[in-house]
Amino acid sequence: MAVFEKVQEIIVEELGKEPSEVTLESTFDDLEADSLDLFQVISEIEDAFDIQIETEEGLNTVGDLVAYVEEKLNKQVTESIERYSLLFR
Repeated sequence: MAVFEKVQEIIVEELGKEPSEVTLESTFDDLEADSLDLFQVISEIEDAFDIQIETEEGLNTVGDLVAYVEEKLNKQVTESIERYSLLFR
């Protein structure tokens, strides 16, 4: 499952929205998410992807959140590859 689809699934579940309402361009204001809703969504995303989201700053749209998650996942993969390659030097 791609990152967007999983994030969309979590938002749909947590906010009671239809999948068609949750697009990359959707803002959290559009989705009528208050700070508690956003906290819960972020918590579920952290659990689903085994990452830590340190800030909500700059996460205005679903697309911003997806890009942030993808960046964190790519960083984890890069760090894992670097650690693995050190074993064989």
